[in-house]
Amino acid sequence: MEAYLDNSATTRCLPSAADRMHKVLTEDYGNPSSMHLKGVEAEQYLKEARQTIAKSLKVEEKEIIFTSGGSESNNHALIGSAVANRRMGMHIISTPIEHPSVLNTLKFLEQWFDFEVTFLPVDQYGVVDLKALASEIRPDTVLVSIMHVNNEIGTIEPIAEAGSIIKTKNPGTIFHVDAVQSYGKIPIYPSRMHIDLLSVSGHKIHGPKGSGFLYKKDKIKAVPIIFGGGQEFGYRSGTENVPAIAGMGVAVSEITKEIEENAKSLYDLKKQFVEEVSAIDGVTINGPRDEKSGAPHIVSISVEDVKAEVLLHALEEKKVYCSAGSACSSNKPAVSNTLKAIGLSNRLLDSTVRFSFSVHTTKEEIHYAADCLKETIPTLRKYLKH
Repeated sequence: MEAYLDNSATTRCLPSAADRMHKVLTEDYGNPSSMHLKGVEAEQYLKEARQTIAKSLKVEEKEIIFTSGGSESNNHALIGSAVANRRMGMHIISTPIEHPSVLNTLKFLEQWFDFEVTFLPVDQYGVVDLKALASEIRPDTVLVSIMHVNNEIGTIEPIAEAGSIIKTKNPGTIFHVDAVQSYGKIPIYPSRMHIDLLSVSGHKIHGPKGSGFLYKKDKIKAVPIIFGGGQEFGYRSGTENVPAIAGMGVAVSEITKEIEENAKSLYDLKKQFVEEVSAIDGVTINGPRDEKSGAPHIVSISVEDVKAEVLLHALEEKKVYCSAGSACSSNKPAVSNTLKAIGLSNRLLDSTVRFSFSVHTTKEEIHYAADCLKETIPTLRKYLKH
């Protein structure tokens, strides 16, 4: 049996999305900027995808900007908005558990533009301190960036509450949310949550790699970071990746159709997996377990006396696939900022693995993976002690 439980790293592209991409690549292959019929046909795919995405978020179509994925969307959001509004202030607020595409972009803004960045504390479950947020917002706070769901331990951040605090304390402060791990899994509506900028990646929702989008509220001022022919309303130049965008549009349509029902099914799988794995000696579950604060598709476990990489490859031999922490950066091992921020014991920092599910994950796969862990962990401990 095979159990692919690394869906937070990437998901299997839907056959319907792949079929749409093949059609665009081989039949409707025109440049959407061309004025002839082939170009008009290609442009129609962009319009259709933009309409589908906007409807899922209850926003305007002109507020959706296509990108190559979550990392590019985060870079556009942070650099574009911070630089465009730096006369208003040079202070940015974020958290230490953000994705590297946010943390490294903030470093860039610090080093090259002299922005001041404040990182908010999180509790043992990774939940951001809202009191600290309220106290840190200043008249010169230009931007706040907080992820919706943590990619390593699955914490759901109180985004709506954070947005309310931000706009109450300083209405001019821009609120950016990295929704790469939440969009398509749990409901998110920018207008209700006071979100100005929102980043999404296509390959996390059964669309193709190389696709993504940025929601940018119409009135938010931002400068482009890619210049050229003025595509995407002048914000992201370069010929659009029409096949990938069309495929992502199909994936969005399917994955958001029954989002609440899918979330319930995922929570049931998560509950089953956590119950079985928690019974293993020396296994700790990281992050929240309740449905209010914990995402339905991510389970992080730390295993005493067993290195994550060793466990990962032992499970791989049994065709159980997971991640050593997060697979959203290069495969070079590094200590997780998230695990350090939640105060995980030093001896467990390199003994943590992440399992992540999708709407296609079955109870049989979950049970098989848990059985493999029950069999593998004691064996590895015995071997490593010798």
